[in-house]
Amino acid sequence: MSISYAQLNHPLRIPLAAEIHSRPSLRLRAPEAVTHLAVYAKSDGNSERDNLQIQQEILTSFCTYFGVASPAGEAKYFFHDFGRFRLKWECHTEFATYTFVENESDEGVSGHGVAQAFTRVPISHLPQQWLLDLRGKIMVAAHVVLIKDLDCSDKTPSALRQTFEGGVLVGSQVLQRGEVWTDFLIQADGFSRFMVKDQDFLDQQAGRIVQRLLEIETYRMMALLGLPHAQKAAPVLAAIENELVKLTAAMTLNGSVAIDAGEDGDTDSEQVLLRQIIDLAARIEKLSMENSYRFSASKAYFSLVQARIDELREFRIEGVPTIGEFMDRRLAPAMNTCEAIVRRQEALADRIAHTNDLLRTRVGIVQEQQNRKILQSMNARAAQQLRLQQAVEGLSVAAITYYVAGLFQYAGKGLKAVGVQINPDLVTGLLIPVIAGAVWMGLRRVHQRLHH
Repeated sequence: MSISYAQLNHPLRIPLAAEIHSRPSLRLRAPEAVTHLAVYAKSDGNSERDNLQIQQEILTSFCTYFGVASPAGEAKYFFHDFGRFRLKWECHTEFATYTFVENESDEGVSGHGVAQAFTRVPISHLPQQWLLDLRGKIMVAAHVVLIKDLDCSDKTPSALRQTFEGGVLVGSQVLQRGEVWTDFLIQADGFSRFMVKDQDFLDQQAGRIVQRLLEIETYRMMALLGLPHAQKAAPVLAAIENELVKLTAAMTLNGSVAIDAGEDGDTDSEQVLLRQIIDLAARIEKLSMENSYRFSASKAYFSLVQARIDELREFRIEGVPTIGEFMDRRLAPAMNTCEAIVRRQEALADRIAHTNDLLRTRVGIVQEQQNRKILQSMNARAAQQLRLQQAVEGLSVAAITYYVAGLFQYAGKGLKAVGVQINPDLVTGLLIPVIAGAVWMGLRRVHQRLHH
């Protein structure tokens, strides 16, 4: 019996095995020209599925313009050769990247020299209306030129200074087989620029280097999205901290008075302080919820930037900072600011919770003192009631004795009426002490039984 081994597979085996092959680097051979766009269309209310749908709609409109079928379903990767250029599209959690490669770049890159390397780039082939539809959504726009550098004697040619507008030029040797140059500055045309010199790249090394550079630029910008949140949160945290200091000072001033007095007015003031602290806790929790995702994402993007820089295996070019050094000086402080805001939020939340616990404890002590005073007053009233009851018991003994003696007197008069020789008044007088003693003893036994 023949076995169909496909039936033995777990339902996720095929898609999981294909996942590690889903983001291959482009095959590039110098000279090449590349245009890279990162489209950020995610809003606060959009989920990951909504973002994927929006990005697919943007890609579909692009493919429709050229009469090309767009990917079906929930595809996150797409590659197609449009003739004049090649497109590699990837959809991530928050953004999508469009990497366009010029198919006829020989004339544009090598024909005009290094200084004019960016004069012919794939962006010229893109439909203008489609680009206008991306207004307000472009997070990254970069041009990359890959040139064949046969003369490696001059490590900092003067032509590079004319190519980049920034005052600080960043460059390094990568993989010991090429050079990378940029200034990480958005040029006058709205694009940042990268130049990769191929000094002897092996197969696919050029494509991997270009992909890492584009990922560094993309993840760098996505990581910086957390900085405005941090800057916006700083004054809010300062205001909450000042209010907490004032509340703590109020607790210190009123604490001994409230604990010693335990009056209703002091409890009311404690309740007011407690409501104010609860309000501070709600505000810091709201702020943390608004920023937690953005700060976590920035931290993850920054880790990716550092990983991609490590993969470049940079070597210093004398007199020029490397990409790693540039990021340590320019990007790392921004990420440290975000991390500091996160720690500040957590510390402030802990302080508010601690203050809340202290105030609740103090309110509990005051309430216990009030309850103790209430119990003392109740004990005093109970003692008064007991004394009143004892006084009433004496009257009760006299009243019961009076009525019982009256009954015996009526009984004696009845016996005398039937001929018995008896003096009802005398007998009643003699029985009064006996009746009073019996009544008193009876009431004592009742009280003893109730007490036990």
